[in-house]
Amino acid sequence: MKISVGGILFDMDGVLVSSLGSVERSWTKWALAHGVDPALAIQTAHGRRAIESVKFLRPDLDSREEMLHVEELEVEDTEGLKTLPGVVRILHSLPPDRWAVVTSATHRLALSRLRAGGIPTPERLVSADQVAQGKPFPEPYLAGAKLLGLPPADCLVIEDAPSGATAGHAAGCRVLATLFSHPLESLSAADWIVRSLDDVQVSITGNDIELEFEPVARE
Repeated sequence: MKISVGGILFDMDGVLVSSLGSVERSWTKWALAHGVDPALAIQTAHGRRAIESVKFLRPDLDSREEMLHVEELEVEDTEGLKTLPGVVRILHSLPPDRWAVVTSATHRLALSRLRAGGIPTPERLVSADQVAQGKPFPEPYLAGAKLLGLPPADCLVIEDAPSGATAGHAAGCRVLATLFSHPLESLSAADWIVRSLDDVQVSITGNDIELEFEPVARE
C-alpha cells in the first residue's frame, strides 16, 4: 500500500511513546482512592481526556480538580516510558512543519512524556486543555490540520485507540491505526491498520509525504 498526504497528525500515547504502565498505575491509584473499579478506570481512560474520564467515573466530583490530581500522578510516574519502534526514524524524515502531535494528555503531561521518551518537542501540538471536546469528537484533529495549514482530507491521522480513530475519521482525515493497545476488531474507524510504525516507510517527494506499508488483513 502506498499513499501520499500533505501532513501527519500523530497521537502520542501508544503511537509515539509507550506509557501504558504510567497510565494504568496512575489511574489505579486514583480509582482506589475514589471507590472506583480500577479496571473500569483504566478502560475508560485510554484514548480519552482525563477530565472526561473523571466526569464519567465520578460525576459528583470536581472534574478539573481531579484531572489535575491524575495529571500530577502521571507526570511523576515515568517508569518504563519509552519511544516506540519506528518513531525516531519517521520523525527525523519529516520536515518540522509537516507534522503535529494531537493528544488527549494535557500540555504539561504531553511535554513531560515526550521529553522522557527522547522525542524533540514538536513545533505544533494540540493538547487536551486546548480543545472544548476531546476524542472521539473531531475537534482535536480539526485543530491539528489547522495548525499545519492543510485541509483535513490532506492529513493522515496515526492512532492506536478507537476513540482517536473515530475522531480522525470524523474530522475528515484518513486514519492509519497501530495495534499497540487495542485489538484489530475495535479499530473499525481506521482506513488501514499496521502492527507498528516499524512497518511504515516514509519519504518526501516534492510537496508530498509518501508512506508505504503492508496493512494488516481484516476479516
